[in-house]
Amino acid sequence: MVTPVKLLSVGALTLDTILRVDTLPHHQGKFIASDGVQIASGMATSAACAAHRLGAEVSLWASAGDDLVGDQLVAGIEAEGVDCTHVRRVAGARSALASILVDAHGERIIVPFYDARAQADPEALPFADISAFDAVLADVRWPGAAALALKAARAAGRPAILDADTAPLEVLEHLLPLASHIVASEPAARIICGHALDPRTACADLASRTDAFVAMTGGAAGTWWADQSNIRHVEAPKIKAVDTLAAGDVFHGAFAVGLAEAMPVRHALRFASAAAALKCLRFGGRLGTPDRAETLAMVAATWPTETA
Repeated sequence: MVTPVKLLSVGALTLDTILRVDTLPHHQGKFIASDGVQIASGMATSAACAAHRLGAEVSLWASAGDDLVGDQLVAGIEAEGVDCTHVRRVAGARSALASILVDAHGERIIVPFYDARAQADPEALPFADISAFDAVLADVRWPGAAALALKAARAAGRPAILDADTAPLEVLEHLLPLASHIVASEPAARIICGHALDPRTACADLASRTDAFVAMTGGAAGTWWADQSNIRHVEAPKIKAVDTLAAGDVFHGAFAVGLAEAMPVRHALRFASAAAALKCLRFGGRLGTPDRAETLAMVAATWPTETA
């Protein structure tokens, strides 16, 4: 049996309350949900759970309060098989919360809360040797930790992957130079570039600002990535989305697995696209994450002439 790759995921850990409604509200009032779940989630956490389902050994470095919510979060993620040894518990702080509405088309509204005390910058990495991991993935929600982890991973010659999503420009500008691989959302690209661009041009603009590998995700439109001076495109599998929540996180987790396993970049992006598409078929955020067999079957069905 092949030894699983080892990943470190750094960033958000939140208690998500996810409610399914017919349409997203446009006015004040009361709205009755048709379904609902409450789970431990957050960008880095969802990516960690996805990577584990896809065959990796995963450790989470996140920060939570020393409250009952924090206990619930750690227990929930440990139950998924993710190592939470490095989850920091901050005395007197409140653990992060998010309320999320998902409509009949799978689109969503997310309202998170992060206690600044829990998000305070760490002084150092919580372990001695980051080279024990085959790849490191960091989101933008705990910038101080992301910076430490990305710097150390790159110095150790490990993939240092940044999930560049909506965040203040100063946070993005601080983290971008530290990563060896940047996978940005369209909203993040607009923040960084300062103006609206078509996806191909936005990817080229991002790539011109860094020496890192750059890709930009566009949901159902697929993913663009810079290959030297060329901008290439990976299509997304054609599906009817039920819930797009955590699809980007699943994409990043799967992409990190692909890099850690030394997949060619195009194959890693297809692997990630397949995993994210399958997640969108199921309500419940990260709970819809597929396993490795399902993902490889989707890769084979979507790109039958190539393997992942």
